[in-house]
Amino acid sequence: MSSNDPSLSNRDLAPTTPAQRTWGTYSYIALWFSMSMEITTYQLASSLIAKGMDWRQAVGTVLLGNIVVLVPMLLNAHAGAKYGIPFPVFIRAPFGVRGANLPAILRAVVACGWFGIQSWIGGTAIHSMLAVIWPSVAESNGALWACFLAFWLLNMVVVWRGVESIRHLQAFGAPFMFVMAAALLIWVRIKAGSFGSMLSTPSQFHSTGAFLAVFFPSLTAMVGYWATLALNIPDFTRYSRSQTAQAWGQAFGLPVAMTLYTFVGISVTSASAVLFGHPIWNPILLIGAFHQPVVAFVALIAILIATLNVNIGANVVSPSNDFSNLYPRLISFRTGGLITGFLGLAMCPWKLLATPDAYIFGWLVGYSGLLGPVAGIMIADYFFLRKTALDVNSLYHREGAYHYSKGINPRAVAALVLGVALALAGLAFAPLRFLYDYAWFVGFFTSGILYVALMKMFPPLDSAVNAP
Repeated sequence: MSSNDPSLSNRDLAPTTPAQRTWGTYSYIALWFSMSMEITTYQLASSLIAKGMDWRQAVGTVLLGNIVVLVPMLLNAHAGAKYGIPFPVFIRAPFGVRGANLPAILRAVVACGWFGIQSWIGGTAIHSMLAVIWPSVAESNGALWACFLAFWLLNMVVVWRGVESIRHLQAFGAPFMFVMAAALLIWVRIKAGSFGSMLSTPSQFHSTGAFLAVFFPSLTAMVGYWATLALNIPDFTRYSRSQTAQAWGQAFGLPVAMTLYTFVGISVTSASAVLFGHPIWNPILLIGAFHQPVVAFVALIAILIATLNVNIGANVVSPSNDFSNLYPRLISFRTGGLITGFLGLAMCPWKLLATPDAYIFGWLVGYSGLLGPVAGIMIADYFFLRKTALDVNSLYHREGAYHYSKGINPRAVAALVLGVALALAGLAFAPLRFLYDYAWFVGFFTSGILYVALMKMFPPLDSAVNAP
């Protein structure tokens, strides 16, 4: 195999070596427990209850959404474990060695938004705990922003230490967060005497039609929640010891962790209604409401570890690789992480968390319409056209099998644009609102089917569709 084109490769984008493949089944279970047990997961089911669901409907919606997104997750994970390549390199097969930058940057921009959201949550957690432990400092001008920037800097330090530090962080964080979630559940239950009326309150929907009108966009939002990782999961599975390790670890870790923690969120929110007369869906505000310094300090540590885990794992690894893919000779994983951090600040995350509607039906559903089409094209190309066979050498060369037309596959770009346009059409035209409610699904199937049709109707001259 010839040396890689330096304009398409660097140490971070090159295939992993056998010595780098250190992740076993527990590593992936830990990955998902670490990333699932955090505040935005906690708020998912609580916000569904605010929309009128009972607790069973809310937990069921979250579980179903995660089972659905697990399918493209495992399918896209296969290439990472088989070839040791990250997402921005894998996506070169359908889009071309230059065209891959388009879906990679779409994924990166969404991750930057999430990075900002999680950094804001971590900062507000520090500020809320500070208000209990040291009120005079918390009340000073700029204290909240100082806490926000402090947590942001902590994320940057972990990024600078590299990917292996992430594995160590999550190996410790997963069991710690499981214990802390159980402790929170028991502690609030003891304080309240019961989990309150919310667990016995019936659904607010008086007809099947009324329920489905909320259920389907909510399901899309649940899929959208991990639609980001469904694309860039090769960034993690490239370090797997085997296909079996990553597949079993993810199949257990994702749905189990999400379901358990959303139930914790609902139960604790229900107990808060008994304690304070109204439900408090934000655990940061709930813990602060008790005004107990020891509890506040322990909770601060738990929240910071949880938020740091998910922010680094879900929102830094992928965009760091994606930005590196733009200009490998100048942008390393570390530099890409710094770019992610600064863009996350620029996206004003406090506005994205302003209300449950802005969070779920705006942010989550909206960007799912951008990422669903990319997932559809990736899976259609890798499984239906190439039968899982990639020419890895050509992924790192401009004149190889994935060069297409000047490095861009116009068929993939056309399928992506049309899929996104259809998925988001409901935002511009009210009669097509139902398409937006199913944005991820509409984009996924539209782009996937269109891509296969275009590749069959207008086959590229040197596409290596059946490359060995």
